[in-house]
Amino acid sequence: MSLDKILSISGKPGLYKVIAQTRNGFVAESLIDNKKVNVTIHSNVSILSEIAVYTLTEELPLREVLKKIKDKENSQPTTISHKDSKDTLEEYFFEVLPDYDEDRVYASDIKKIVQWYNLLQKHNMLDALEEE
Repeated sequence: MSLDKILSISGKPGLYKVIAQTRNGFVAESLIDNKKVNVTIHSNVSILSEIAVYTLTEELPLREVLKKIKDKENSQPTTISHKDSKDTLEEYFFEVLPDYDEDRVYASDIKKIVQWYNLLQKHNMLDALEEE
């Protein structure tokens, strides 16, 4: 499954994978609890393949950031939790991406990225990072 089929829905925790299209949206399944939800065209949805992280020189696609975490962790879950302190999260992210823009990448963004990586790792979906 590619990152084009994995998404984040505003107001809902975790990640979702697209299961089927409907007339006015699609059906998605939560990677956290496997519950299915209807997503309408009015929902605020972010497709993982479309997300980028600000660095001091460019916007780096989320795919590349997740690959860096995968390399650092040898395809294992992260050594930190998304529930760790702001300082711990920022320190970890600085190790992964030393030139990230600290003014535009917030601790809440890092928290989501760590949680998303761990969800993808738990569901054996890290191979989606290699697909274009």
